[in-house]
Amino acid sequence: MKLMVIGGGGREHAIIRKLRENPEITHIYALPGNGGIAADAVCIPVGARDIDGIVAFAQDNWIDFAVVAPDDPLVLGAVDALEKVGIPCFGPRANAAIIEGSKVFSKNLMKKYGIPTAKYEVFDNAEAALEYIENAPIPTVIKADGLALGKGVIIANTRDEARAAVKNIMEDKVFGASGNSIVIEEFLEGPEVSVLSFTDGKTMIPMVSSMDHKRALDGDCGLNTGGMGTVAPNPYYTADVAAECMEKIFLPTMEAMNSEGRTFKGCLYFGLMITKDGPKVIEYNCRFGDPETQVVLPLLESDLFTIMKAVSEERLGEVEVKFSSGAACCVVMASEGYPAKYDTGFEIKIPNDIDAEVFVAGAKLSDEKLLTSGGRVLGVVKTADTLAEAVDGAYRAVDKVSFDNAFCRRDIGARALAALKN
Repeated sequence: MKLMVIGGGGREHAIIRKLRENPEITHIYALPGNGGIAADAVCIPVGARDIDGIVAFAQDNWIDFAVVAPDDPLVLGAVDALEKVGIPCFGPRANAAIIEGSKVFSKNLMKKYGIPTAKYEVFDNAEAALEYIENAPIPTVIKADGLALGKGVIIANTRDEARAAVKNIMEDKVFGASGNSIVIEEFLEGPEVSVLSFTDGKTMIPMVSSMDHKRALDGDCGLNTGGMGTVAPNPYYTADVAAECMEKIFLPTMEAMNSEGRTFKGCLYFGLMITKDGPKVIEYNCRFGDPETQVVLPLLESDLFTIMKAVSEERLGEVEVKFSSGAACCVVMASEGYPAKYDTGFEIKIPNDIDAEVFVAGAKLSDEKLLTSGGRVLGVVKTADTLAEAVDGAYRAVDKVSFDNAFCRRDIGARALAALKN
């Protein structure tokens, strides 16, 4: 069985590592992969956005199954193109990936089908948006409509910050065409929870919940990043909250997409906030989250490929999806300066006896040495019976890994551990 995984970050490394557990899989190709993924798959220099190149490689190499992991190729129609030439895929088609590709679409979907979310208004010109801001409640949240590498959401704590956000997104086009339209929405308060879910349009199976840490520095300070670490499960996601989410959010979203003729098959990510009025949707993603995947998949006890194949064939309800009752912690090791300016090209040293999994995000191979090549470089992951043990083990492993210019947050999991004591 030959598999192809599209993407080249830590999320893809975690997916590939899990897929390797299936003995039927003889070959895994990563397009484009990275220097660390090269230890677990054959890396092919075809970009994740190069749909024609992806299809050509799949046909030329008799690929049996494809996993399209990142948002860009999903929104661009990679699954549609691969299925057109007879290659089954895990991941939504473009008309379903729009749930992440357009925040205007997703907000309107939730409004139409009564799915709990923040109040909002949509604008396609800056003048009207600026006029609205003069009387909008502050703080407020301003979102670029399209994909923006996870950076298209700005929380404005003052009216001046809100005005600047509108101008940056709509006039200066800091996110390009993604900012042609914006959503201005109510600022919600409460603990955030990420829930990844397998769905084939008929069945919805949530995975273990997780908690992301977006800010670059300890204490949730500094700039927003793609994620500096995660823990799973999230202590705020209780059994009662989970039941309410299934009834009011998860199943209604699946059914809403079906009603719109946009059946979603793949991994549907729910970004939630547990407000005083109950759980509400902050965002949808049309794929596995990063770095949430790095803590969720190591806790999966069932075979990932069996699940993915069942999703593709719309028979998810027939397979077992079981997770460990333990916990996991991922600490991201990044290049100093990330998410702003940073230097790369430093050798990464990972000892063979490290008691943790290391998923590589931003590294390249050069003369058989692993060198840093990105902002987020590694995700160091430890699983254990308890969250306290997972956090402690992850940091002990982090201290054994080295590269010049490395930094990480030292409080990943602190908020979750405090919540468990209350």
